[in-house]
Amino acid sequence: MGPEAYTRWRATTLGAVTEVLEQRVILELVAPLKDKRVLDLGSGDGLLTTAVAERGARAVGLDIDRSMLRAATVRLTPRRGQPARFVQGRIEQLPFPNAMFDVVVAVTVLCFLPDPTAAVREAARVLRPGGRLVIGDLGRWSAWAARRRVRGWLGSRLWHAAHFSTTAELSALVERAGLSVETVRGSVYYPPIGFLARALAPLDRWLGLLTTAGAAFIALAALKEHADDVPGHI
Repeated sequence: MGPEAYTRWRATTLGAVTEVLEQRVILELVAPLKDKRVLDLGSGDGLLTTAVAERGARAVGLDIDRSMLRAATVRLTPRRGQPARFVQGRIEQLPFPNAMFDVVVAVTVLCFLPDPTAAVREAARVLRPGGRLVIGDLGRWSAWAARRRVRGWLGSRLWHAAHFSTTAELSALVERAGLSVETVRGSVYYPPIGFLARALAPLDRWLGLLTTAGAAFIALAALKEHADDVPGHI
């Protein structure tokens, strides 16, 4: 999926509403951002990385796809002087030293990796003690997940390979990396229909504070308390 797919998605009512809601919950979990060193894993065309930088963070976006990195760089062009940069690399083997970042963000990326455990351990490695990992991933029990599974069964390579998570699974994933879960939030409780997204969006924040059941998007914030909390950390 290239940058054009992101553009087409955001041009739809469903995509525009959903993107705003997902980004809002992620930005709430990573705040405050002023002067923080932030790494955006699987940064795609740079929308979240740019939003983080605009809020005062020293942001780095990482993606393996060169076309995504080019699109992200173009997004930054009108905002010269913004403290953001983009790097090509693999999430499972991050090209950064230990304890470099205050915040690491991974939004809708772990669900497409064959080894999310390795990716989270790498994220924990590059976090400083006291730093925060924020994950946003695809919830298992939602109309969106059901539709995407059907598309996978019908031949979509993207959705055939995708993994849909529960809150318990995401919590266990970060805890195995030595991190402590701080906050879990849900988002996108409406079915994947544009007019329903617009009508039900005002309820999203309230529902997200109550439960993740039925959420198409689950966001989790976890804390790295000490350097020696991470198994295998040197």
